[in-house]
Amino acid sequence: MSKAQEGRAKPLKGWRVLIPRGGPWGHGIAADLRAAGATPVVAPMIDFAATDDPEALARALAALARGEFDWLTVTSATTVDVLASQHAVIPETTRVAAVGETTAAALKAVGYRFDLVPSEDNTAHGLLAEWEAATGGVIPLRVLTLRSEVAKPLLTEGLRRIGHDVQSVVAYRTVGVPVDDDVKRDVASGAVKAILVTSGSVAEQVHQQLGPVPEGVVIAAVGPRTAKDARAAGLRVDVTADEQTADSLIAALVAAAGEWAD
Repeated sequence: MSKAQEGRAKPLKGWRVLIPRGGPWGHGIAADLRAAGATPVVAPMIDFAATDDPEALARALAALARGEFDWLTVTSATTVDVLASQHAVIPETTRVAAVGETTAAALKAVGYRFDLVPSEDNTAHGLLAEWEAATGGVIPLRVLTLRSEVAKPLLTEGLRRIGHDVQSVVAYRTVGVPVDDDVKRDVASGAVKAILVTSGSVAEQVHQQLGPVPEGVVIAAVGPRTAKDARAAGLRVDVTADEQTADSLIAALVAAAGEWAD
């Protein structure tokens, strides 16, 4: 294989990429990055902690198992982790809406199904825009929305405005995880060529723990919404994936690597 061919086959060769998120998603994208020639560094910077009201969550999941909800909305892969850790049962009579393909992939990975994923806008706004068509305009529906303690209740409020009976329950709290000093040194020295930002919470931790990030380090956000949240957290964004998916994020990073090499 010539060097030109190798470059096309391994477009991220020589790139050390920081993935500040663990779990199945983090390790899955690490494998994809390796296939593209990169050297991934998985260093989780956020984790989830139990909700401050576990009894409310337990009651909601028990009602879910009894089939008391027409729909369940899942807004993040972390929510999926909570469902799996609680051994939550989703009856066949309850349909599941996933906000984004990343969340849908997480559901599938642990054996849950999903019935609705926004076709274009992988956000709460996108789900609301497609809700009526997906549900046939039936009102009211009984909906369980599970969310992070810090998440804005956009979906809950939107569904209530439509006229649905919505129970919103905090499934988890997001907490920061300190990264090792060697990761901080690698970012500061430019040994890390790119940092992947997958949520506003991750952006906050990157900004707090690694900032100011050197200009030579590419900060790549997974989707426009995450890019907006990252900038609001004070973090520079160099590359934004078109969609909120791992494939789109890697494609955006590959494109940035090509521009960097030119």
